[in-house]
Amino acid sequence: MPPTPAIQVFQCLQRSSHARLEQSAALGDGLTAALWNNRHDSQHYQAPSHHTLSCYVGGGTGTFRTDAPGRKGAPDKLCTLPAGQDSAWVVNGELRLAHLYFSEQQFALGCVTLLDREPREMQLREVTFLDEPRQAARFRQLIALDWQEPAERLLGTSLAHELLSHTLLHQAGLRDGVRVNGGLAGHHRRRLVSHVDSALDQPLTLGELAALCNLSEYHFARMFRASFGLPPHQYVLARRMARACALLRGSRLAVGDIALACGFASASHFSNRFRQALGASPISYRAAFLG
Repeated sequence: MPPTPAIQVFQCLQRSSHARLEQSAALGDGLTAALWNNRHDSQHYQAPSHHTLSCYVGGGTGTFRTDAPGRKGAPDKLCTLPAGQDSAWVVNGELRLAHLYFSEQQFALGCVTLLDREPREMQLREVTFLDEPRQAARFRQLIALDWQEPAERLLGTSLAHELLSHTLLHQAGLRDGVRVNGGLAGHHRRRLVSHVDSALDQPLTLGELAALCNLSEYHFARMFRASFGLPPHQYVLARRMARACALLRGSRLAVGDIALACGFASASHFSNRFRQALGASPISYRAAFLG
């Protein structure tokens, strides 16, 4: 998710004559970070298609939401702007803020893997001016990195995942009054999650996964997407990449062995996929964490 018109919050600030972008970077995995300076501005974010985590890193004491003018921002205050919700803001004085934008697909993955819930059942709670020192510290670590330097950008990806995981665990809740129909039964979803994670070194097929639910491949693919928020092949690839990242950070296995352990046909195929997802080679990723 690079800084394109698809990131509406980014584009709103970029169009402002008052806001100045200090730096931005696509961190991979549907995560994008940006650091902004703004002063004497007003912004209206109209139902963006992505989620935004925000941290005030300087100033902001004159900043407020137009629907809550009595509450003002301050350094280390956090905001969560969920996809699909409007918000309007007034900036009086100076404000420096960090943003982390993440896609609905990343939200869906977190719902399934962290919360054991269907993404359709879940919503991200809108939060304004939250005090959460651990999250603010992660944001400050993130903006201290040079995102244009590949190794530091990779470290930033890891911090972004920590920010996202914490947010999902503490700010995601069930949608009120939503009845979920047309997807997989909960026991089938859990069985699939367990099976995929236990067989990442195998050449998983759609037919194999469909058979676990006693469904045709066609109906399984539709029901899987309804329950997981993304197609089966994208989910499996995301789990392979997550396992590969963990092995690169926490083991001394050769890249070729990691490729096989994560179900890639060869080290070159793995490296190509890894570079597409994270913008760097597996060797560069490992070096960033060995530091």
